[in-house]
Amino acid sequence: MKISGFSFVRNGVKLYYPVVESIKSILPICDEFVIAIGKGDDDDDTRARVEAIGDPKIKIIDTVWEEQYYKKGVINGMQTNIAKEHCSGDWLFYVQADEVVHEKYLPVIKQRCQDLLDVDEVDGLLFKYKHFWGDYNHYHIGHGWYPNEIRIIKNKADIYSWQSAQSFRRYEYYDNPRQAEGTRKINVARVEAEIYHYGWVRPPHLMQNKRKALDSVHWGKGRAQEYYDKAPKEFDYGPLDRLGEFTGTHPKVMEKMISEFNWSDKLQLEGKPNPYRELHKHEQFKYRFLSFIERYFNGGKQIGGFRNYNLLKKI
Repeated sequence: MKISGFSFVRNGVKLYYPVVESIKSILPICDEFVIAIGKGDDDDDTRARVEAIGDPKIKIIDTVWEEQYYKKGVINGMQTNIAKEHCSGDWLFYVQADEVVHEKYLPVIKQRCQDLLDVDEVDGLLFKYKHFWGDYNHYHIGHGWYPNEIRIIKNKADIYSWQSAQSFRRYEYYDNPRQAEGTRKINVARVEAEIYHYGWVRPPHLMQNKRKALDSVHWGKGRAQEYYDKAPKEFDYGPLDRLGEFTGTHPKVMEKMISEFNWSDKLQLEGKPNPYRELHKHEQFKYRFLSFIERYFNGGKQIGGFRNYNLLKKI
């Protein structure tokens, strides 16, 4: 059995992505790791940082992001697919540049891959998620944040990154996935492991820069530039007491980044949200009400919500 890790990134270090940590977190169970690195700004050294890991299993694919594919996040899916197409494993383990796997899960993940390698019905594995917010001690426990997502797929030609690279689907016409007329959900089995998502943990000014970069590939550069020219220079995380408090351990590869945490004085631990900004989703009454119902009357299970997979419950 061979496992290929894969990912994509551009300006990762400049935007405070734990890209090196992300790669290192799954490298021990991967036979290769393919990453598509987009040509970034002159003051970004992401490629050099990835090279400095010094592991021969890492394969870098240099890419150029074409602005015509920025809207709706199409570029993210395209870059993911570029990396995928260079993978040679039986299983393909996808981690985005802000996702890290705790070392305690690696034996579980590898064994699950081994057990399901020859089960043709299974196309991929579904992971649980922990979404950190503001710092390394708080995470989302409410409605509106995806609790599960596909992060391992079998190496099948017709399975591609879907939409803005959040998930995967099977294309009906996979010879040209950019123009596929139809897609269908893939069949997945659960793996008892979590993805630690640190996409909303960085200094407030860098969080705002990251939001601008992300919105640029969804709205287009012009619209994003116009919006952020008028927006505050620092992101307001809001009161953190509306989130869950994390009491577990973080992956060992995150130790250095966590030791460099230095923006606690810019965080609001309690109180009311700033009335002069738009409420975050978890601050809005609708989502707070749904979160209350889910937590106390629905066993913590999310009500409704979009599921981009067919879960095989008996496997």
